[in-house]
Amino acid sequence: MNIVQDKIEELSCMKSYPNQLLYDGNLELLKRTKISIVGSRKPTKYSRLMIQKLASQLAKNGICIVSGGAMGIDAVAHSGAGALHTISVLPCGVDIRYPAVNKNLLNDIKNNGLLLSQFDSGFRATPWSFVVRNELVVALGDVLVVGEAELGSGTMRSVEFALKMGKEIYVLPQRLGESEATNKLLRDNKAKLIYDIDEFVARFSTHNGIHVENKIDDFLEFCNTNPTYDDALKKYPSRIFEAELSGDIEIKNGLIFLT
Repeated sequence: MNIVQDKIEELSCMKSYPNQLLYDGNLELLKRTKISIVGSRKPTKYSRLMIQKLASQLAKNGICIVSGGAMGIDAVAHSGAGALHTISVLPCGVDIRYPAVNKNLLNDIKNNGLLLSQFDSGFRATPWSFVVRNELVVALGDVLVVGEAELGSGTMRSVEFALKMGKEIYVLPQRLGESEATNKLLRDNKAKLIYDIDEFVARFSTHNGIHVENKIDDFLEFCNTNPTYDDALKKYPSRIFEAELSGDIEIKNGLIFLT
């Protein structure tokens, strides 16, 4: 069990600084420009695709993505950024893989990115620990991006934290009748709209000063050999998900093919 020893300046905006912060992975990511991304556990295909593209572009420009390791928007944000450029804040101990469906993704982040938690090893997630996790996710980011959310959802607790901390909130343009909570944030002038992903990325990357090599070629070269889906998932657990969403690959009879 590793304990973060140095005080993290970004967390001074929290109601109270964490009594402890445990980690597994690369603490250097904390020094990067960071953007928090949260949202629905059951997002639309559109929201998944846009968040994947946004996280990927941010990561390629040296920006670290912070999210909560949950299903849906969280997983898409982590996967889009790639494990090397993401921090996952957990509602449980850093030794526990929750939710189990994201086990491979979280292991990839452990080995290449950073897992953070305020809870001791062995601690199992509880309803209140998700709220604690959400506050930390929001505090770490320079701004908060809400990929998709409905009224009364858990995601809106993160929005409440962002408002109290004075963080800027950004949302995607959504159709009427979908993501009603983010549409309401826009209507109430509590959020700004991401009109153009490249423009949004440039706004934060101009001051970042970090060059990040694009490592997608290794993955594409691997897929060009038509590996099995299981082999690709084992070798590139986060990248395979991103490629499926973006349409770079297709799966036929259990084999991977470039599109």
